[in-house]
Amino acid sequence: MAKKGEEREMGMSFDGILQSLPLFAKELVAGGVAGGLAKTAVAPLERVKILFQTRRAEFHSAGLFGSFKKIAKTEGIIGFYRGNGASVARIVPYAALHYMTYEQYRRWIINSFPGIGRGPVLDLVAGSFAGGTAVLFTYPLDLVRTKLAYQVVGPPKVHVKGLINTEQIYSGILDCFSKTYKGLGLRGLYRGVAPSLYGIFPYAGLKFYFYEEMKRHVPDEQKKNIMVNLVCGSVAGLLGQTFTYPLDVVRRQMQVQRLLASNSPELKGTMETLIMIAKNQGWKQLFSGLSINYMKVVPSVAIGFTVYDIMKSSLRVPSHDEAVVEVVTNKRNTQTPSLHSQ
Repeated sequence: MAKKGEEREMGMSFDGILQSLPLFAKELVAGGVAGGLAKTAVAPLERVKILFQTRRAEFHSAGLFGSFKKIAKTEGIIGFYRGNGASVARIVPYAALHYMTYEQYRRWIINSFPGIGRGPVLDLVAGSFAGGTAVLFTYPLDLVRTKLAYQVVGPPKVHVKGLINTEQIYSGILDCFSKTYKGLGLRGLYRGVAPSLYGIFPYAGLKFYFYEEMKRHVPDEQKKNIMVNLVCGSVAGLLGQTFTYPLDVVRRQMQVQRLLASNSPELKGTMETLIMIAKNQGWKQLFSGLSINYMKVVPSVAIGFTVYDIMKSSLRVPSHDEAVVEVVTNKRNTQTPSLHSQ
């Protein structure tokens, strides 16, 4: 009896904590958990994809399965997760901000423009602005993650002339931050942010657009079905990534330029880099690693959306329409006392 009483008290206290949390905080928690789990699940594919995108010759010629073997042989299992610490450190705040600001922008648009429809265009616009906001706040962590994933740790290479390869090696996240900032300042931490923004606006918008549009055609009794959410998330990620992938390649090459050989042509603006890659490396390079990305995006986006929906349900976050009503009601309640006091 005493145990049951304690369990009941704990349940009541947990309910009280949930009720006291503001809506945006619940959405932040749900988004952060969803992003962290999804990113870790596909970390090995992400590592190989970055090596393909940044055109390390030894991996390009090895192919997908050869690259997996090479990483396992030279770096062991831990090699598949090199840069994943920075990746998770970036994706948790990124996903938290992305999902939360998507909900906030969506509610703000509905409240500010009551006549606007609540169709897929609303999700497209809210998702696009949410993606841009999240990128601006978390981009330096993405840069560090890419640099750590790009470097391949192994015995020092000796060139034909007998000179040791001077490629910069970072010992960890803080070391990479420090060296990048000392070398190029704040500008260095945001190198490649332009193609990131160009890519994330359509990608984030299309991702939410396709996901919400597909869910609109799902029967109400199936909307909480995990398999249904996984399928909707997979298709949404697949379609959104296909349209924006070349900009992702441009971003990666701009991020690792200072790690490339000194005789590599300098990459400047986004469009100039895009043209230079197509001209010097061939247009196929703009889609290098896309097949790996498909393998990564399908489970990543699917897991992300599904875990987010599960977390929202666990944290008792209301549905889109209920949340709009809740926010409007709270605003009216806070405004009423101030009117009485005047």
